[in-house]
Amino acid sequence: MAIITVSRELAALGDETAQELAKLLGYRFVDKNALQERIKSYGIEGQKFQKYDERKPSFLASLSQDRDDYLHYLKTAIYAETEQGSSVFIGRGASLVFKNVPGVISVFLVAPLEIRIERVKNYFHCDEKRAKQIIERSDQDRIGFHRYFFDIEWKDPGNYHLSLNTGIFHPSVCAEIIKRLQEHIFTPEAEAQNAARLKELILEQQVKHHIIYEREIPIHFLETSVSGNVVTLYGVANSQALIEAALNAARESAGSATVQSEIQIVREYSVMP
Repeated sequence: MAIITVSRELAALGDETAQELAKLLGYRFVDKNALQERIKSYGIEGQKFQKYDERKPSFLASLSQDRDDYLHYLKTAIYAETEQGSSVFIGRGASLVFKNVPGVISVFLVAPLEIRIERVKNYFHCDEKRAKQIIERSDQDRIGFHRYFFDIEWKDPGNYHLSLNTGIFHPSVCAEIIKRLQEHIFTPEAEAQNAARLKELILEQQVKHHIIYEREIPIHFLETSVSGNVVTLYGVANSQALIEAALNAARESAGSATVQSEIQIVREYSVMP
């Protein structure tokens, strides 16, 4: 199983490049619509998370439980898509969701501002001033989204394996360049490591979902970590009884894996709703 993530500036031809690449490699193309449909399949209304989609949440939205739900269901949807086969993901922080996973290539697409302006003018049928405003707003939203949810600088090329300028290269050329990189990185050994790590990440998400969303056990800041056949729970709880409940719930969804706890007890602990 192979994964390629494509991050992009507005008007850097991200969708066009990702679609060309998916067609060239025979991979699945996973975009915003595919992830929204996946999230809807969990019984979640798509409009609920619009205020977080590739943008920094407002102050009030950042205090809402919806914020945590958004990131949880986004990761769940992304992992579920990987189970369907090799995929090209466009946007939605996928490069950070798969950070440090072997056998994943992350690409960043850029274009000179003047070219982006002309593309936006043609797409939105607007003047240059309005085009600049649209670009600036999009850039600030994506910068804020990546800083808030993943604590990284979105435009830093050091966060990606490859950066390409679509002001110079046509999407089909970009796809060919990425394909050449893919041929060097996606060795059978790397793909086997990739499959093993993805299996761990999916189990992490399943265990967390079962504890918080199905069993509704109030473990604050719950995180799960899977390494080999061991599941470790982290977070904060008010009592040992809650920790035991979380451990039992984790065992229900962890199959044959060993479950252990690093959850800390803090008496009278509460968080803002």
